[in-house]
Amino acid sequence: MKITSKQLRNAWLKFYEERGHVNIGAVSLIGDGTTGVMFNVAGMQPLMPYLLGEPHPKGKRLCNIQGCVRTVDIEEVGDPTHFTFFEMMGNWSLGDYFKKEKTRWSFEFLTDVLGFDKKKICATVFEGNESVPRDEETAKLLSDLGIAKKNIYYMGKSDNWWELEGTVGTPCGPDNEWFYPLHDKKCSPNCDIHCSCGRYVEIGNDVYMQYKKLDGGKYAPLENKNVDTGFGFERLLTFLNGFTDGYKTDLFASVIAYLEKVSGKSYDKDAEACRAMRIIADHTRTAVMLIGDPNGIVPSNTGAGYILRRLLRRAIRYCRNLDISSQELQNVASIYIDEIYNEAYPLLVQRKAYILEQLSKEATKFETTLAQGIKEFEKCIDGLVRKNAFMSQKDANYVADNVIGGKQAFRLYDTFGFPLELTKELAKERGYSVDEKAFDEAFKEHQEKSKANLGTFKSGLADTSVATTRLHTATHLLQAALRQILGNEVAQKGSNITPERLRFDFSFNRPMTEEEIKKTEELVNKAIADNLPVVCQEMPIEDARKTGAIGLFGDKYGEIVKVYSMGDFSKELCAGPHAKSTGELGHFVITKEQSSSAGVRRIKAELRP
Repeated sequence: MKITSKQLRNAWLKFYEERGHVNIGAVSLIGDGTTGVMFNVAGMQPLMPYLLGEPHPKGKRLCNIQGCVRTVDIEEVGDPTHFTFFEMMGNWSLGDYFKKEKTRWSFEFLTDVLGFDKKKICATVFEGNESVPRDEETAKLLSDLGIAKKNIYYMGKSDNWWELEGTVGTPCGPDNEWFYPLHDKKCSPNCDIHCSCGRYVEIGNDVYMQYKKLDGGKYAPLENKNVDTGFGFERLLTFLNGFTDGYKTDLFASVIAYLEKVSGKSYDKDAEACRAMRIIADHTRTAVMLIGDPNGIVPSNTGAGYILRRLLRRAIRYCRNLDISSQELQNVASIYIDEIYNEAYPLLVQRKAYILEQLSKEATKFETTLAQGIKEFEKCIDGLVRKNAFMSQKDANYVADNVIGGKQAFRLYDTFGFPLELTKELAKERGYSVDEKAFDEAFKEHQEKSKANLGTFKSGLADTSVATTRLHTATHLLQAALRQILGNEVAQKGSNITPERLRFDFSFNRPMTEEEIKKTEELVNKAIADNLPVVCQEMPIEDARKTGAIGLFGDKYGEIVKVYSMGDFSKELCAGPHAKSTGELGHFVITKEQSSSAGVRRIKAELRP
């Protein structure tokens, strides 16, 4: 049966709504902190409180199609079946109907709606153990529906049982998994669902929560039984259209076609291009969903934002493999927003401009450092090649060193913004590995030095990386520009600087106008373009004040202070790290001007290549 993604989506929801279910829609992909995970990783995860007994405000019969994000196997994305973002088709009974209705409805959806041949449908049920009896009830219901007894398999706890590990008093129970053959050709007379040839595909799963988990590995029957159903949207769509490659479905086809067009390379005939297109298509789709989510995030160096940054930077790297601009990610994103998910996720359409802006910013930010970082990575490899060649000449028994040092990997991270995972992936492609333990040690040493430095100069810096140091230098230029535009009433009230952005609080009693913001940017960028040397002088604090130096934090300095000057543009007392010249900083952009507190304004700004 050929079916589009929109047809399958609508068919699922209509089927269960006709049977009294309320479509509760999809919730945020971003974990809310109550589930212990960063992202929702399963369709039933947001329903957990209600499966555990809390009444749902929309009733006892629910359905939806829930987006999920899985990040444990990002490196596997690039093959035909792995996706970072995916959707689960679900329906639930919270103490309402049970096995009789659910087996019939799953069977009817597969046969009447999707056209599966009931003679080929296979199912697995729980075989039972010393604690819980065999699930003969489900097996009989399946047989009564017309599934051949030879196609009903009894399997153990690891395959057909669901429970929350490490808990007591929680619902649990057997499940019924549905399978269907990709084709009729058996690899052997005994080819069945146990066979590793891949002929049979799992297409869905019905969990029957009919027990309560007790101490000592025992179980007791539940008074209110639940049903939890999960069918993989991408997997089922792939199967229904006769594909073994999930990227052939209409969820990706137009994106792949676009990447073929702009790259001039073939998805079907060029294996390396095929892998690159899959990675770009998958990671951009996930980025669109995460940025456009109701609780949307942006790329950063921590938490969920770090995962997003990692995905985007991997996609950007593979743009280079296709010889296309990283800005093409915006066009790929537009296809997802305008054509593929415009009906299912209307919020993406509303946030399109914002999503594209974030993609462009990250691409611009990473493109320059990527080129520089790859050069540095190649130097690491060249060094190992030369070392191995030299040592092999000296010692015939020498074992080649194919490990990139942890300090080298950390330098790629700290100076060039390379996540460890990216260095590992690049190394693996060349037949090398990375000393992760030494990387962790270098990272820890860097953090300890940063904390020690911060304890000394307390300049509001998150660390002393190159990026943070440049932004700190830009903060001096910003204050000098503000005093020129707004007057000498401007005085720093606080700052916070990370590798991503600077935040600067200053005394001023009204919002800045657009013209004032523009002029401030222009002044800072002119100082950067003038490539002013950053000069440090140590002197008694009274002498420093006589020179006109500004003290950022009042009188919280010792008798001997450091004065940093940038030409005639800026002169301040400071104890933090600085760039050698303003020309290192890049392009200064104010991203936000807002109130911080009464009489205090706040500016957030970035440095872009």
